[in-house]
Amino acid sequence: MDAKRFANILLRLGVGFAFLYPPFDALKNPESWIGYFPQFVRGTMPDDILLFVFGLFEVALAIWIIFGKKIFLPSLIAACLLLAIVLFNLSNFEVLFRDISIATMAFALALGAS
Repeated sequence: MDAKRFANILLRLGVGFAFLYPPFDALKNPESWIGYFPQFVRGTMPDDILLFVFGLFEVALAIWIIFGKKIFLPSLIAACLLLAIVLFNLSNFEVLFRDISIATMAFALALGAS
């Protein structure tokens, strides 16, 4: 396997994992995750339903990225989502600064697909 293909696989696994871990942890520890939603979103439905629906979206996005089919769109969505999470939670930047690195990885995947 050449280095470029291996790098692409590593990027897909890294970004994918970043979207797989939160929904599964939110099942057992929802109070740790619900606070990252902006207030204008939290009132749309009960918190547990919101976490579950968003978790399904995260799992679908992660699987799409990991399997790498038409990778541009899911990578771009992932990068924008991560940046939005940081922007809406700047008071938690000491925790979320890593999301900027993961968003950069997702942008790299998107650029590599074009």
